[in-house]
This record gives sequence, C-alpha cells and structure tokens, in this order.
Amino acid sequence: MTLEEKINADLKQAMLNKDEAGLRAIRAIKSAILLSKTEKDAKELDNDLEIKLLQKLVKQRKDALEIFEKERRDDLAQKEREEILVIEKYLPAQMSVEELKAILKIIIAETGAKTPQDMGKVMGIASKQLAGKSDGKTISAVVKELLSTV
Repeated sequence: MTLEEKINADLKQAMLNKDEAGLRAIRAIKSAILLSKTEKDAKELDNDLEIKLLQKLVKQRKDALEIFEKERRDDLAQKEREEILVIEKYLPAQMSVEELKAILKIIIAETGAKTPQDMGKVMGIASKQLAGKSDGKTISAVVKELLSTV
C-alpha cells in the first residue's frame, strides 16, 4: 500500500472518529503529496521522496512549535504537537542517539575526519546513509560532538 492510499484510508477513519488532530495532520500530508505530484518536473513518489516529504512536514511543525512556545501560545503549540505525533506515525522509526553515534563513528573513521572543520565530509555521507532514520539537526549535533572530542 502506497503512502497516498494509506493516507486516504486514514483520512476516512479520522473523519469517522471525529479526530480533529488526525484530520489536520492527514490533510496536510495529503496536500503535500498533491503539491509534489503537480510540481514542474514532478517525479513519481517513491519511498525516499515520501520520507523526505514527511520529514519536511515534521520539521515545519517543530519550527512552528518552537516559535509558539517562545511566544507562550500554548493553544497553538498544542496543535503543532498533536500534528507532529500523527505525521511521525508514517515515518520509519528514528534511530536512538547511541545507534547514531556508532554509525557516525564508522563514517568518521572512513572519511578520516579529525576536527570540526572536517564536518562537511562526514555530513555529506551521513545525510545520505541515514536519510529517514534520523533528522539532519540531530546528525549534525552528534557529528559536531564526536569531532570535537576526537
């Protein structure tokens, strides 16, 4: 079952259950899928593109959540938290920090990176290899930590 088929089925279920948060998040996913299909030079949505699309939606909501929390808008922040939880259900399980560190140590050894200035070498490979398994912000933070202690 493709992501789009799953979204359509879940949308119907959310309507039946009168799940407000689910409806908002699922409609956002459906909208993003439709937009990506109608873009110029649009490609068929494969698994990697679906994951990138979902990660982008989660990142947008996390950024908005951060702003709403700063502004003490708890009502809006709660809506963003609810949508993040719904969207994350469609993403593969994220790696733990320990698993991430183990893989990044191997990548650092392979690239020969020694200092924080070598971060670009590591990030290029790590971003491709860990796509969908961890977000870029977390990867970047762990790489920075590992290279500063080498």
